[in-house]
Amino acid sequence: MKGLENIPNEPVVYVANHQGNFDVPIMITATKHPKAFISKIEVQKFPIIPHWMELMGCIFIDRSDRRQSIKAIRSGVETIKSGQSIIIFPEGTRSKGGPMKGFKAGSLTLATSSGAKIVPVAIQGSHHLLETKNRITPGTVDVTFLPAINPADIPNKEVAATVEAAIRQIVEGDVS
Repeated sequence: MKGLENIPNEPVVYVANHQGNFDVPIMITATKHPKAFISKIEVQKFPIIPHWMELMGCIFIDRSDRRQSIKAIRSGVETIKSGQSIIIFPEGTRSKGGPMKGFKAGSLTLATSSGAKIVPVAIQGSHHLLETKNRITPGTVDVTFLPAINPADIPNKEVAATVEAAIRQIVEGDVS
């Protein structure tokens, strides 16, 4: 892990790219601060996992229901204000080692609404642990915590693009 010094000593919104199924446990173990995830509601169909996520304080979003999404974001703002950080994978789905996907529209609304700082996180190599061979395979994963971004310093409509570009530069080596 690199860049742990970039994590402020306050609740933040971690924003990470999403290469593989192991990104969640990687992020759980990467920092010592209390944290929860924003997750798509479809995850609630899996056995055991939803109960564990609810115990962590995770927030489920139904991306097809705007009203429910707004309630979930409000719940996330309250979670941050209570002292817990939130982790978001704004690509919406795993890239499985392919090019990083663009961030979903509105994916950083939680960060801009809460006023919490954003810590961009670049995950590299996690897709090799499962997605490459369709079985669990040992591998090396690089996790880089980039300098925190204060969303109050950037116009709201530029926050997602700024965070995405910072992560993309590490993951893909370019800023396009």
